[in-house]
Amino acid sequence: MTSTSGEKDMVAREVEGVVVEMPAARVSEQRAPEMSGWPMLVLTLLVLAGGVALLIMWEWPLLGVLGILLVLLSIVLSTGLMAIAPGQARVVQLLGRYLGTVRTDGLRWTIPFTQHRRISTRIRNHETGVSKVNDVDGNPIEIAAVVVWRVEDTAKAAFEVDDFVEFVAIQTETAVRHIAGNYPYDSNDEALLSLRENADEITGKLSAEISARVESAGVLVIESRITRLAYSPEIAQSMLRRQQAGAVVAARRQIVEGAVGMVEEALHRLDAADVVDLDDERKATMVSNLLVVLCGDRDVQPVVNTGSLYR
Repeated sequence: MTSTSGEKDMVAREVEGVVVEMPAARVSEQRAPEMSGWPMLVLTLLVLAGGVALLIMWEWPLLGVLGILLVLLSIVLSTGLMAIAPGQARVVQLLGRYLGTVRTDGLRWTIPFTQHRRISTRIRNHETGVSKVNDVDGNPIEIAAVVVWRVEDTAKAAFEVDDFVEFVAIQTETAVRHIAGNYPYDSNDEALLSLRENADEITGKLSAEISARVESAGVLVIESRITRLAYSPEIAQSMLRRQQAGAVVAARRQIVEGAVGMVEEALHRLDAADVVDLDDERKATMVSNLLVVLCGDRDVQPVVNTGSLYR
């Protein structure tokens, strides 16, 4: 979704129900006019050598002038030479105008009198500092993340922002805080996403939001991961006790469910085998005794009944 208003063009992208609105890019990468620099290097050296030779053989004023012109021409030709390393690109400008980008590594030559800005296209890591934020339930937590990224569009990286490295750092911090504030640290409802239990889903949403925020700077987000997630020290102990209580309740629930299933199976098998005929009151007593044995957290002491079943 794009909205246009003169020079204030904005691009709004919806990420998981949240609209991220960033300025629209005014320039995009294109290939600069360039060629191999080795032939031009040889030509430059020949022109320079010819100019120097004419200056040395200066017998007539015309030869001296021609020699000076050849030396100046060699200087002009040399301004178009540039050496590009693998994993780098050069953004070419002529009198402030963007001409294009050279991505071919090696010695290259382009239009003289141009400016060549070096842009690294290598993969980079950025790790945020530990941020203290409140989750959706208002609990203070500490969170940090790492994002893997690289420059995809050199023109946007060079001209849309002042410093694309700092821009990525700030936008990553903003996205981490926003994601942390939209989800609970822990949730007892399996239908709700939580930062601790649904790490893969949360990191996917984090990557999508960071990508939407830095796209206008020509940056491609490869991956992002949460590297630290914990309650703040002032509530860590109380939250740990709450988690332990929840774990105990969940374990007890599972034990009770298993015990009820075992009792049901025992009663069913006794009825099917016609081993003993129990009325409802004795069945209730048997169920109570079995549940005490199966759900108790300590060993029970056996009692031998030498009388009848009913005494």
